[in-house]
Amino acid sequence: MQFRLQRKFLSIPYVLFLIVFVVLPLLIIVYYSFTDASGQFSLGNVTTFFTDPNKINVLATSFVFAIGNTVLTLLIGYPLAMILANKKMVKNPLIVLLFVMPMWINFVIRTWATKDLLFWLGVTQPNPLPNFELAVMIGLVYNFLPFVILPLYTTMLKMDKSQIEAAQDLGATPVQTFFKVIIPMTMPGIISASLMVFMPTLSSQVIPNILGGGKVVLFGVEIYNTFLGAGGDNKFNYGSFMSLIMLVFVGTSIILTQRYAVKEDTGRKSLW
Repeated sequence: MQFRLQRKFLSIPYVLFLIVFVVLPLLIIVYYSFTDASGQFSLGNVTTFFTDPNKINVLATSFVFAIGNTVLTLLIGYPLAMILANKKMVKNPLIVLLFVMPMWINFVIRTWATKDLLFWLGVTQPNPLPNFELAVMIGLVYNFLPFVILPLYTTMLKMDKSQIEAAQDLGATPVQTFFKVIIPMTMPGIISASLMVFMPTLSSQVIPNILGGGKVVLFGVEIYNTFLGAGGDNKFNYGSFMSLIMLVFVGTSIILTQRYAVKEDTGRKSLW
């Protein structure tokens, strides 16, 4: 009994950490979201946001970039992860290290290096027209690609190769094997990779600021500008409500992912 009490006491620092750095900031965001500059309860931030075409346009643009970045990183990262998960590649950790190494470099430094490279290649040259949208998309794909490769790579290492061999023995073509066997087995990695790319892209602030030339404004940039003063005297309240919208998107995506995982586990158990 005494040992159990001691184990409970060990969790106190973690509980305090969660309360101070997770729960309390969330409560502060909710408080500011539904109050005005004077601290009175108000739904003004809600009505102002949903009646502002500029904010809705920024949110829609952010979704377009987030979806595009997620699709592109999956299309590029999936075959790379399959190559890295190959038995011959597993014996050569240097190749895996080359794909993971960019994650060790500071995010801002990587983005500035990307800007210099794109300028040298002529993507962001001022003449004839600046390709800021293309530059931002290239920067997003480059920075988030490792976050796609790693989950897919670890998932593919755990794949049951006997199912692939069974499908081939039963006469399935490579295309049928890929879509009916490999894709379902790697779906947890695909979902994890998609979440690790989609939500951070939606709230990205550094990459659009550096590569967008002030022409590409994503939702994270809009929140940043609001807190800096674009929201006027109500900047903290308005910025908090916009942050709350991001939290709703994050929470919704997590709930949907958990539901899918439960259905996936139920389906596997029913097969057995």
